[in-house]
Amino acid sequence: MDYEFYIGEALIGDGFEVAHIDLIIGSKDGPVGHAFASALASPKQGHTPMLAVIRPNLPPKPSTLIVPKVTVVGMEDANKIFGPAQAAVAKAVADAVEEGIIPGDKCDEWVVIVSVFVHPKAEDYRKIYQFNYGATKTALMRALENYPGVEKILREKDRAVHPIMGFKVPRLWNPPYLQVALDLLNINDAIKVVQQLPKRERLILEVGTPLIKAHGVKAVEELRKVRKDAFIIADLKTMDVGRIEVKEAAEATADGICILGVASNETIERAVFEAKKHGIYSILDMMEVKDIEAKLASLKLKPDVLLLHRSVDVERTAAEKGRGIELYWGDIKGIKKKYGLLVAVAGGITPDTALKAINQGVDIIVVGRYIIRSKDPYRAAQQFLDLMPPDSETMRLLMDEDEMPGD
Repeated sequence: MDYEFYIGEALIGDGFEVAHIDLIIGSKDGPVGHAFASALASPKQGHTPMLAVIRPNLPPKPSTLIVPKVTVVGMEDANKIFGPAQAAVAKAVADAVEEGIIPGDKCDEWVVIVSVFVHPKAEDYRKIYQFNYGATKTALMRALENYPGVEKILREKDRAVHPIMGFKVPRLWNPPYLQVALDLLNINDAIKVVQQLPKRERLILEVGTPLIKAHGVKAVEELRKVRKDAFIIADLKTMDVGRIEVKEAAEATADGICILGVASNETIERAVFEAKKHGIYSILDMMEVKDIEAKLASLKLKPDVLLLHRSVDVERTAAEKGRGIELYWGDIKGIKKKYGLLVAVAGGITPDTALKAINQGVDIIVVGRYIIRSKDPYRAAQQFLDLMPPDSETMRLLMDEDEMPGD
């Protein structure tokens, strides 16, 4: 038998009176109706379900059941639930019918279950009412519009910040970026450089290989103390036992790891798999790889980022012999289109060569000595950042509670 089942969620307000609503709405003869009857017939201490009422003896239609999320431990807690929260939910449901959010012909066919959060320290009854009313009506609109759509989830998942988590998990969703390679031996020197860098969304910190060798992946944790929301890469230059090295870096809170392209396919694929499992980026460093496209094509699991890297030793030899540095990075746009990955470039990058790289479609500019050996790391980094658009969040005005269900 066909039945209707919709799910909605909304958070509105701030302070201890903040309201967070989870609800389901649907047919009496479906799972929502069964859950409604079961909850009402099986009350649990501290979480007793109650019918929503606009006032005593006047429940809304569709019939609505309120379930407290936070344990009710006394009459003070009970009064908040049975008073402003209960009235707010009931009024929101009734208004939703009047405004056409809930179809009028479904009022006797559907029921609603609303899970309500009221903080034990909430005091302002007017705010409890106002926030829970708004959250309930918003959740109803979202449920019946099947909000959010999959496209919105995929668009927002890498830029969202959970308000209670207390930190941001950065993702590389809006290139270009500047990656500062901290190729230093002393962690205190690295911290000193980081403290002088601009606080920008487009700035990536790389725990360079010398720093990793000197301090292990703990260096990632030390830099995280200085910039908790930064995107931090551990330049492991993994050549073997890829799964183990990636796991250690991920547990140290690295957002990305580097694997050498000259490693065996088995090592690379194990490292990429482990990175995906932990939700961090895999970067394949193609230093000394002769046929980059052939290597990529041979991999069953592709990395997230392809790094076109000219080594320091190659640069030094060229300089000693008075030769210029070749700046040809190949068909960057073609590689990106074919394999669907980001492309980074490294090796003697200056602001002039960085601009050429960005114009060729490079997503990440990796810069080391130009910044970390500068007397003014802030100014040196800013020279590269000035070549890039403003940080995306700078231009972001829309708040979640302002969004229409169709947005």
